[in-house]
Amino acid sequence: MALLTKQDPMRGPSESVAIPPPVAPPPVAKHEEPAAPAPREEPKLGASSDLLLGAGAEFEGKLTFKGTVRIDARFKGSIVTNDVLVVGEHALIDAEITCGTVVVEGEVNGNIKAKSAVELHKSAKVRGNVETSSLSVEKGAFLQGEMKMGPAEKKAGANLQ
Repeated sequence: MALLTKQDPMRGPSESVAIPPPVAPPPVAKHEEPAAPAPREEPKLGASSDLLLGAGAEFEGKLTFKGTVRIDARFKGSIVTNDVLVVGEHALIDAEITCGTVVVEGEVNGNIKAKSAVELHKSAKVRGNVETSSLSVEKGAFLQGEMKMGPAEKKAGANLQ
């Protein structure tokens, strides 16, 4: 605190009055850029699923995807991918399916074409033709339709001469 000599009309001319020092303004909060969010880890739906269409849902149309999709819902239309389709135990699929690999635990009504493999688990019910280079059928699975096995499909136009 500084002492200054100041004349105050209430005091005598020679009295000193203490004037408090100026108050420093509060520190200004620095604006900080928000930290970049940590890389988000993709949710894991089982060991190898990229997407799950859950029980109780109903879909209609054409489904195309990359990676692995598990369907536990009702689906009507067509499914096309070079990757893996898992038909869950509670699924009801009315579709033409063209995939790399198809794993069936539920019900499929429609033709299945798989470049790599078709697996029918004991709870599977398939009504339609199956075309693949590798077939696995567990005891108890139901398959009604034609079965065609052979090497992986050649590219179109390869046998045109």
